[in-house]
Amino acid sequence: MPRDDHPEPGRFRKAWLILPPLVVAVGLFAWAKANKAAPEQRPPEETVTRVRVIAAPKLTVVPRALGYGLVQPGKTWDAVAEVGGRVVAVHPDLKKGAILPAGAVLVRIDPTDYRIAIAQVEANLRSVDAQLQELTVREANTRASLDIESRTLALAGKDLDRKRQLLASKNVSQAAVDQEERNVLTRQQSLQTQRNLLNLIPAERAKLEAQKAVYAAQLEDARLNLERTAIAAPFAGRVSDVRIEDTQFAGAGQVLATLDGMDVSEVTAQVPIGRLMTIVGHGAAGALRPETVMDQLPDILSLTPVVRLNTGGRMVEWPARVARISDTVDPKTRTVGVIVAVDGPYRQARPGERPPLAKNMYVEVELRGAPRDGLVVIPRSALHGTSVYVVDAEGRLEIRDVAVGFLQADFAVIDGGLAADETVVLTDLVPAISGMRLEADADAGALADLADAAAGKGPVK
Repeated sequence: MPRDDHPEPGRFRKAWLILPPLVVAVGLFAWAKANKAAPEQRPPEETVTRVRVIAAPKLTVVPRALGYGLVQPGKTWDAVAEVGGRVVAVHPDLKKGAILPAGAVLVRIDPTDYRIAIAQVEANLRSVDAQLQELTVREANTRASLDIESRTLALAGKDLDRKRQLLASKNVSQAAVDQEERNVLTRQQSLQTQRNLLNLIPAERAKLEAQKAVYAAQLEDARLNLERTAIAAPFAGRVSDVRIEDTQFAGAGQVLATLDGMDVSEVTAQVPIGRLMTIVGHGAAGALRPETVMDQLPDILSLTPVVRLNTGGRMVEWPARVARISDTVDPKTRTVGVIVAVDGPYRQARPGERPPLAKNMYVEVELRGAPRDGLVVIPRSALHGTSVYVVDAEGRLEIRDVAVGFLQADFAVIDGGLAADETVVLTDLVPAISGMRLEADADAGALADLADAAAGKGPVK
């Protein structure tokens, strides 16, 4: 079939009908684009950050420090055998952990040998007394003999004088006179002998008196040794060690048992030197002399210690007192030993509530210094190194350097750079940009917690 190369007139008419609206639409789009208004330009708004704040208060601060140590008895006594011998009796309660009253006889040593020693010395004393009595009688006899010899010599002298007169008149021989002279000399010698005996009596008496004193001392020693065979507790205490049994031989100087006192318990709490100086304060520290600092501290510090024991979820407390300061500083830990004493640790025991403060318990010791008035205090979390975030009068952030007096568990004492009642930011700003706008929201709860911590009502670290 032949193809028709000429289109139909109706198709051209449809194309002309579409073209005008299209041209009009393009024109309107171009006109609208050319006359479109520019968007309104607004300046960016400044961001305001909401923060928690407090007004830095002036408070009375109780400085505190912690130390830890083991409980030890205030006094310990070793039952030492002062004399040797076989043990004939042991207290039935002499067992580790038992409590014995003062005066209880723990061990008895066989006293037989010491009673015999006393009898021997007493016999020696009686012998000396007898010799002294004999000496007294002999002295009296010698004095009587001396008197007789003196009178006899006087008579012999008269006889010699008469015979010499008779010899002059040739009435007696020379031999008779010589015999009388020999008689006088014999009487003189006898008299001198009596005098010598009398002169020796004081020396003999002194010798016997000295011997008597020796025997008296021996008797006292023997009696003491007899008393020492009974070993008694000097105070009420708890048995911590037993080293002897009945019928065993105890040598002099041997430790038989050990008794711990119950009136006082002591704890040597190791406290960092820096914390201890914080409790002392500048005024007290200036009053200390380096050469006697350890002796002065208990009197100057006015410390109030509290001993605590963790009994498994519950803390038990004992009031204590500072007894003394250790004589050395631990070079490794830079701590000093503060020895605190608890009076009546067993009397304070209450079943189910408070155990006795027994030997080798590991306890915490809190030391409280004298309260200090008028210190500017902030929460420790508000301190960023040595800086504090402060809200200025225009409501903007000021990052201010401050001088820190000392730190405690939950607060910091500020010595300079921050005045009381200035607004301190508690919120941790990240990032913290000086001059940024802040909206302050006062945190009354944080202020109350701060006051409690400063007053010593919270934990200490």
